[in-house]
Amino acid sequence: MIGRSLATYFTLRFAVWILGMFTGIFLLVFLIDSIELLRSTGGRDDISVALVIAASALRVPALMEQVLPFAVLLGSIAAFVTLSRGSELMIVRAAGLSVWQFTLPALVFALVLGVATSTIYNPFATWARNLSSDILVGSRASVMTALLSGSATPSWTRQRTGDGNAVLHTEGVSDGGRTIQQPVFWVFGADGMLAERVEANVGQLEPGQWHLSDATVTKSTGVPEQHDSYFLPTALTAEQVAGGLGSPDSISFWQLPAAIAQARASSLPANRFSLQYQSLLVRPLLLASMVLIAATVSLGFARYGGGEKMILGGVVAGFVLYVVIEVARSLGSEGLVSPALAAWAPSIVAILLGSTVLLFREDG
Repeated sequence: MIGRSLATYFTLRFAVWILGMFTGIFLLVFLIDSIELLRSTGGRDDISVALVIAASALRVPALMEQVLPFAVLLGSIAAFVTLSRGSELMIVRAAGLSVWQFTLPALVFALVLGVATSTIYNPFATWARNLSSDILVGSRASVMTALLSGSATPSWTRQRTGDGNAVLHTEGVSDGGRTIQQPVFWVFGADGMLAERVEANVGQLEPGQWHLSDATVTKSTGVPEQHDSYFLPTALTAEQVAGGLGSPDSISFWQLPAAIAQARASSLPANRFSLQYQSLLVRPLLLASMVLIAATVSLGFARYGGGEKMILGGVVAGFVLYVVIEVARSLGSEGLVSPALAAWAPSIVAILLGSTVLLFREDG
């Protein structure tokens, strides 16, 4: 059995490499995202460079949640290879320790990191992302708020408006469903005929109505009318807006169960939110699978040489796993398979395959 001191040493080595890799990727993503946002807002007078950089800095933590598994994979590979080149793995194996014993500290760290990122980091990243949208909403930068909002793609829904109905199209949702960017309403009367078309820059949900800013209203006459403020009745709540139009990424881990229940109670599809919740639950297992992939690389590097090819193989295996996860998520979000199955199956299969390869290398 691995001793406490040795386990602590290995854990610290893995923690330094994984967190260092995460920090390096964070800075790279922040630089790229800031440049892209600055390019998109070039020449605008209603938004400053400092505001764009601040919004980007608040947005990057949410983007890094997608990169976290690769940071764990690359950091674990770097840690294992460093230990191999320093002959430390050779020494611990000569002392009678199996691959499972010197891999255990990395697996435990990955599991703890997964739990921490799902329960602590995810709520912070979600809050920061929503705050970035709120900052740009205040600057009236409609294009940028659409880019930074909780919904990354245009969405549609139907709502009640007084005696009739309206079809709502929006480019983005933020602030838990209380703010929509660039909404367009097609308002139908009680007779089912189109009564008016309303376009706005930003819509704020108030009790029983939408408060639309910079609205253009086109009635049956066909003549557009400009309004600084325009009010449109609605029966939607913020939860329903977030559930029907918002992105699961805009809702934190602790709020997802309530969002799922609210969506189901409102007869809205909850597959996306269920999938997001299950994905956060399975994250510790996903990070552990990345460590197992890195361990297969390290053991082959220590015994057989050809480190460059094996490291490349480990990176390719990680990207293949990412593609499989994305395909499974697409199936789960559309309701073609159970969200729980779509979230858990790829990580479980990766764990089993990684364990099989390690057993073969250890005993074969």
